[in-house]
Amino acid sequence: MSKKANPVVSYLSTIWRAMFSTFEGLAVTFSWLFRRPITIQYPDRLEKPVQEMLPEGYRGILEVDLGCCTGCLLCSTTCPIDCIAIQVVKNPETKKREVIRFDIDIAKCMYCGLCTEACNFDALHHTRQFEGTNVSRNNLVLHFVKEPREVSSHKKGEPCNRRPVGSILPEVMKDCFDQEEG
Repeated sequence: MSKKANPVVSYLSTIWRAMFSTFEGLAVTFSWLFRRPITIQYPDRLEKPVQEMLPEGYRGILEVDLGCCTGCLLCSTTCPIDCIAIQVVKNPETKKREVIRFDIDIAKCMYCGLCTEACNFDALHHTRQFEGTNVSRNNLVLHFVKEPREVSSHKKGEPCNRRPVGSILPEVMKDCFDQEEG
């Protein structure tokens, strides 16, 4: 013969569990009541710039050094969300390949780093820059090519006269944001 649970006991145990879980949650909340806040008032009250406090390997906004780019399209092909648009054509006069478009849509980019790993020529890098706010989503497409530029002819593994990482992006972003005002 099976025993049936007493409805009064069941009702009271449900109330006890609800009260216990409520007090358990309040204990966690009250434990934070007397702790010092850890909120940092960015950017006003920092002892050094945020870029210097970022961890090694931080993946910020992408930039490309066109002096090292061979126009192989590996980065564009590897990007899972197609935020990199490259157009390479052959110049009919010089018979050499030229990059006429290299755009990175930072609104779509998920900063996965697959494109930088695919680039065999050390042309594409994540910078330590993370502030790319703008009033229009259309202005978040960074245009790295202003006029057609001959692709680099160095081979895989050869050193390239690369500009320092992060030195190209401010110029490109300034041009992008100036379009917004004009």
